[in-house]
Amino acid sequence: MSKSPWWASTSIYQVYPRSYADSNADGIGDLPGIISKLDYIRDLGVETVWVSPFFASPQLDFGYDVTDYEDVAPEYGTLADAQRLIDECHSRGMRVMFDLVLNHTSDQHPWFQRSRSSRSNPKADWYIWADGRGKHGRKPPNNWKSAMEFTSAWQYSPVRKQWYMCSFLPFQPDLNWRNPEVKEAMFNSVRFWLDKGVDGFRLDIFGQIMKDPGLANNPVRPHFYNGFPRLTDRVHTENTPDNVTLAKELRAVVEEYPGDRVLLGEVFGGPQVLRSFLGDGDGLQLVFLFDFLTYRYDADWFRSTISEFERNFPAPQQPTYVLENHDRSRTIDRVGKDPAKAKVLAVILLTVRGVPTVYMGQELGMSNTALRFKDALDPVAATVYRRVPQAVADRMSERLNRDEMRTPMQWDASAHAGFCPDGVQPWLPVNPDYQRGVNVAAEHADPDSMLNLYRRLFALRREHESLRSGSLAMLEALPEGVLGYRRNDIFILANLGEQPATVRYTGEVLAQTGRVVLANGRTTLFPDSSVILRTVVPKMG
Repeated sequence: MSKSPWWASTSIYQVYPRSYADSNADGIGDLPGIISKLDYIRDLGVETVWVSPFFASPQLDFGYDVTDYEDVAPEYGTLADAQRLIDECHSRGMRVMFDLVLNHTSDQHPWFQRSRSSRSNPKADWYIWADGRGKHGRKPPNNWKSAMEFTSAWQYSPVRKQWYMCSFLPFQPDLNWRNPEVKEAMFNSVRFWLDKGVDGFRLDIFGQIMKDPGLANNPVRPHFYNGFPRLTDRVHTENTPDNVTLAKELRAVVEEYPGDRVLLGEVFGGPQVLRSFLGDGDGLQLVFLFDFLTYRYDADWFRSTISEFERNFPAPQQPTYVLENHDRSRTIDRVGKDPAKAKVLAVILLTVRGVPTVYMGQELGMSNTALRFKDALDPVAATVYRRVPQAVADRMSERLNRDEMRTPMQWDASAHAGFCPDGVQPWLPVNPDYQRGVNVAAEHADPDSMLNLYRRLFALRREHESLRSGSLAMLEALPEGVLGYRRNDIFILANLGEQPATVRYTGEVLAQTGRVVLANGRTTLFPDSSVILRTVVPKMG
């Protein structure tokens, strides 16, 4: 039997480079700053570092608007710094993944500048262009909407007297991947980083790259999707069969290289849609399962969701779980800033079967930083959601200003939480709770801190093969409010209810949160508590 690839049992730590560590006192995090903190990441117990985009960019969307896929934005460092980041991760026994935005570029990319200049230039067909409807073609070609839903996906160019597609923001034109020259150029950029030793890629909005070539209207059907309103079913712009084919083509590129290089896709849809991107072992190796981003703090919800993923992603496929990221609300805010509940969620995230992903600061219990729309740097908040009254936005569980989740990492209680020197203005304000102990230095010294819980959980994953690659079976007939499952010789129990609950399982306690009492062959879990037990034997009768 062949050994499983490294990515099948890894754990991932997402670094948003602009907010991690500022090495040159300009208020902006950078690659040397990340390198300076790699020992912290290694000691946390994480095995793979995922770095959000740092490529050349005007930074209108902070790296998700690329002008050169094979260069580094000067505020983040140099190509030599990127190479050193790869090498320094490897020297510590860690893997590293880079974030690739394949769907679109910046409108300042030289490719788009040439494409927009005329209908006959050599790159005229490198982006998605179409004639408009109505008199003089001044209406968009069809009803396709941008990701923000309130605006058309089309922007008009008076130079070409045509419309170009922008699935996201107006300054992010979509590449035309049906042009073989575009595909080859992008695949060569992938090879550029593979040649430098990167272990894989997180693929931004991968399910939206290949659109219907006939530009057919999407069916009108108002509904909510992933927590946000939609006016149409995006059958012609998202998760098309050609997207699945592209996944297989990209897989073939990474398989030109040794070392089990990995592709982790940001794809949205139901289990069967997500499953299709994996193919029969010839597509993406991993896809994010985003249901946990909008979890209910409820044992039945977690039992149902985990069971569904177990059915749809059986071994050797690996679910990829995520509680928070650079776009969505911090975990602790979703549970009313209750650290006991956040600790229960941490136990679940790091003990279910699959690949857990942790966003920087999640291990500290960092919270959203309340920021006003009028001060937003996030282009989505500044241009789209600022029409939402601030009072309404403040009451929403989902944050509309992504700046709130992207504030600087909190290292200690010094000025700016140690992110940048005193006297330097950080690019975003630091959450003031760093002064109340939500920082690495303070939590390192507190044995009951969130940070030390995450360290213990990551250590357990390394120490126990059952937690890395073992099967998962849900426990039945548990008291109301209790979630339980078995990973071979290890049992995980969590009380998400409001009353103490006693179960007929006991054993050696590997880790616990909250109040848990083992006595007389039983385990009692008080509300918002959890326990990891080894060699558990159910008591009969």
